Amino acid sequence: MKRLRILIADDHEMVRRGAMTILHTQRGWRVVGEAANGREAVQKAIELKPDVAVVDIAMSELDGVEVARQIRDAVPDTKVLVLTMHDSHQMIRRALDAGARGYLLKSDLADCLTKAVKTVSDGKRFLTPRVSEIVLEGFLKTKSQHPQGERAAAQPTPREIEIIRLLAEGKANKEVAAQLGITVRTAETHRAKIMLKLNLHSLAELIHYAMRHGIAKVQER
Repeated sequence: MKRLRILIADDHEMVRRGAMTILHTQRGWRVVGEAANGREAVQKAIELKPDVAVVDIAMSELDGVEVARQIRDAVPDTKVLVLTMHDSHQMIRRALDAGARGYLLKSDLADCLTKAVKTVSDGKRFLTPRVSEIVLEGFLKTKSQHPQGERAAAQPTPREIEIIRLLAEGKANKEVAAQLGITVRTAETHRAKIMLKLNLHSLAELIHYAMRHGIAKVQER
């Protein structure tokens, strides 16, 4: 088991204690910090630079979506795993678009937390089957409201397919650029062109495009 440094941010002490109890069963894993609100979570992520930050959505001062966004920008090597009771498509989509690598419902805490942390620490995405179902239902509803759906004539090039795979697996633009030997600006340009070409409007839609076309798989429990 590889060594991991983990930050837990939740405004309920009982949830933090429960998560710590589960995580401490893994050899080499260490909870290096706790936060009871969003602003504290960002500050501790910058200070401690954990491998994984487990973040609740509904926190005071800054919500979990903004926390994920700020951690992504300030500490890009820290992977954010959202742990929440909110199971709406809109909330999941916002979290993924903000940079969260995984989305875990608190009802699945005991069963899935360990695997979720390991998966996102490996640079992959983690969604439980229920969360995947919610996102897919929302995606299909959006597409039914826009009959054109994916543009029939639009087919990604081999390079675009590789970029889609990397993005769907949770790689940031900087990581995509490093892996493909291109500049970050070029990676950003490719991403924007792919979204326009395939008529996709969010990272959540790109992930499901990749899943449906066998380009990438999101880890599930």
